[in-house]
Amino acid sequence: MINRICVKRILSAVCVSVMCCIMATGCGSSRNEEENASPANEAIVVGFSQLGAESDWRSANSESMRDAFTEEKGYELIFEDGQQKQSKQITAIRSFIQQGVDYIVLAPVTQDGWDSVLEETRDAGIPVIIVDRMVQTANDDLFTCWVGSDFHLEGCKACEWLYRYARTQGMSGDDLHIVNIQGTIGSSAQIGRTAGLEEYSEKYGWDLREETPGDFTQAKGREVMAQMLVTYNNINVVYCENDNEALGAIEAIEAAGKHAGGDLKNGDILVMSFDGVNEDAINYCLNGTIACIVECNPLHGPRVESIISTLEAGGTPDKLEYVNETLYSSYESVDAVTIDSVAYPVTILTQDIIDTRAY
Repeated sequence: MINRICVKRILSAVCVSVMCCIMATGCGSSRNEEENASPANEAIVVGFSQLGAESDWRSANSESMRDAFTEEKGYELIFEDGQQKQSKQITAIRSFIQQGVDYIVLAPVTQDGWDSVLEETRDAGIPVIIVDRMVQTANDDLFTCWVGSDFHLEGCKACEWLYRYARTQGMSGDDLHIVNIQGTIGSSAQIGRTAGLEEYSEKYGWDLREETPGDFTQAKGREVMAQMLVTYNNINVVYCENDNEALGAIEAIEAAGKHAGGDLKNGDILVMSFDGVNEDAINYCLNGTIACIVECNPLHGPRVESIISTLEAGGTPDKLEYVNETLYSSYESVDAVTIDSVAYPVTILTQDIIDTRAY
């Protein structure tokens, strides 16, 4: 069966041919010029439904997509900001279908609730590429492929680092009193990172005092941390599910007259983070205010463009494509973590590394 994209381009070619014939009959001496002219290549239209702009990671992700799909590269990008609302994203996808785009790229705000609109894209013959957060569907054929991070592995890396670092500080499992500032509830990043912490807390006997969403924002992270410091007087670890929450948590810790750092024996509050995109967070990790950051790479644009190139050439991309990511710390006492018999090195953050990073 000829797919929808091929039909669109065949019809376009037919229209161009008809127009050339009409112009040839009325232009006399320009007839040969028209016969020898080649129609311009049609731009590939990509509709991108971004979930919002809640964090520095999200902004870097959006910019990566804009850089990948430019007019100079033969694309037309239709960008729609979902403003953290699934309903707006579903409306955007239906608009893309009506506009007859060639591809739809979706960064979903939550995992569930996409089956109906994805069935509509399938019926329209439009390939859907999921980026960053995953979707849960009754049928995996409702989307073409996914590219992003292994969020559960990210959580496990952070927790294994904490276990090893605490041992170098002479701390046992029940010495750790942890609070978790979660991301947007129901998002893949929140689900995976929270699951990692809960599993390791049970495994090592950590005192996980509270888990409260911070919505991946600095303001909410500050608000949540301030309340937790009032509720509990023995917090020594705060597990923040992104950089912006970590920055807010540090503000609250300092406002309470406490110190964010890695000296657990002397009363520091150890701050952990994910993403590694925000410049302030990276500098805090460099000086030890943030103890470790598990990288979440936002540069999905080139990867998505490569997938579209494969599809345009008639190929079949991998259904799932995980990106490689780094664990950063300024503390040299832990040089690697091991998850399911696989060793992952810990990169000791230096100014040279910061200066050469892509974001």
